[in-house]
Amino acid sequence: MKVVAYSIKPFEKEYLAIANQKRHDITLISNALSLDTASYAAGKEAVIVATNDDVSGKVIDKLALLGVKYIITRSTGTDQIDKAAAARQDIKWSNVPYYAPQAIAEHAVALALALSRHLVEADRDSHHFDFRNDNLIGFNFSGKTVGLIGLGHTGLAVASIYKGMGCRVIAFDPAFPKNAPEIEEVTLEELLTGADIISLHLPLSVSSRHLINKTTLYQMKDGVMLINTSRGAIIKTVDAITALEKGKLGYLGLDVYEFEKGLFYEDHEHDAHKDPLLEKLMNNKNVLITPHQAYLTREALQGIADQTIKNLDMFSETITPLIAEL
Repeated sequence: MKVVAYSIKPFEKEYLAIANQKRHDITLISNALSLDTASYAAGKEAVIVATNDDVSGKVIDKLALLGVKYIITRSTGTDQIDKAAAARQDIKWSNVPYYAPQAIAEHAVALALALSRHLVEADRDSHHFDFRNDNLIGFNFSGKTVGLIGLGHTGLAVASIYKGMGCRVIAFDPAFPKNAPEIEEVTLEELLTGADIISLHLPLSVSSRHLINKTTLYQMKDGVMLINTSRGAIIKTVDAITALEKGKLGYLGLDVYEFEKGLFYEDHEHDAHKDPLLEKLMNNKNVLITPHQAYLTREALQGIADQTIKNLDMFSETITPLIAEL
């Protein structure tokens, strides 16, 4: 199958080559998919895209005119794809249902631990030979209540880590899994009011967009820790900033950001004008932000590449790949 893969980072090429073994004719480009770059798909049967590519209706219509029949996203989330437009154009799509949930789970917990023990501040001060402990008091996780919103593959992996740390783990998920006997099923309200640490592990949808907002933040404990490694728009950023300023949010760890498209994955150090909301977040010492890197382990990268090629194989054999989210 002839394919063009958009938004390819140099570190991805090796893993895709190992997975592909020259079965498909794949053109790798660093450009993001957009109306302007869709023309690179001319003569291709499929496009491979990433989280922040533009797979909107207009782009899909253009891809269809160019003869594209398949869209494969090398992510679990599929919110960037206009599925109605794809159906209208008879373009099939697939994702990576799961690849290494432990990678994202470990990063989510790492954010929580780094925040709780002020590791970034301690490292920065130590590099300046300031070894005072005065402002580095943290807290034990053992005995705390961790609330997970979303209990798919990643949520279950996160739960396992926190259980091993001696935490009480509660969770809300409309499709609560049967294989989670040590996790207490609660309502969303019970989770918001009862958790010391809240970790988000759900896909972005109409119902989950801005799930964390002024109202739900108000329901949380004062000084609560909030971690998001799912999708940025699950949190309404302006409301989170207000909650930080008022002390309602004690800690905020983000690997995703509501307005990250066109920002994350690129170097913007020398931009004359920087995102004011993001600057506000980063000026808060109780906020830790990483650039959508929770998936970024060798094992996960190979898993993503393997499933991406498997999806191409299945499409070429007219088999519909399995689709699942988080």
